[in-house]
Amino acid sequence: MSQSAQQHPLNQAIVSQILHDIRNGQTRKVMAMGFNEEDLKALKDPQSISLLMNSKALWVSVSVNQDVMKRIISQGARDEEQDRMIDRALKLGASSQLMNDLFGLTHKEVALRRSVLGIPSKKGRWPAITEQQELDLWERWGRLIKSNPISHSDSVAVLDLVMLLVEEQESGLGKADGPPLTAIWATVNNWIDRGSLR
Repeated sequence: MSQSAQQHPLNQAIVSQILHDIRNGQTRKVMAMGFNEEDLKALKDPQSISLLMNSKALWVSVSVNQDVMKRIISQGARDEEQDRMIDRALKLGASSQLMNDLFGLTHKEVALRRSVLGIPSKKGRWPAITEQQELDLWERWGRLIKSNPISHSDSVAVLDLVMLLVEEQESGLGKADGPPLTAIWATVNNWIDRGSLR
């Protein structure tokens, strides 16, 4: 069996990190791992380093902080879900201002995402919603909110339902010439501000 096969990878990883930190003057970081001043002196000796790195015995232990790990994974999942929602909204015609208001994206970031997604930039103002379109939208919103109850104070949840309305239009379930996403968003939020929605 070769020497490298006998080495424990965790020992090697720790020694590499220690040497990196010592070279960069980060001795406090090394000591925070559990080493003391006497250990630091020994770690400057090439023979000691070689013995530690090539030891078959695992001389370091790893503990897992379950709470922190779960928070990181959960945050990652939320970030992925938000990215999917942003891309979905842009594909359905969300404006840069809407993306800024809800997700804090700058106009430059929105332009870059549109470019990556192959979405042409919208020039000019969005057409105003007509009275008939608003009446139709009111009926469709009422039907949708019954099967998908949400809090009107949750802007992201409201956007999700607005996107469902737009997707209905594009699939032929709603009127094909229905208003664009940004116009529907503005109309629904106007209803919320007026207290028309309960």
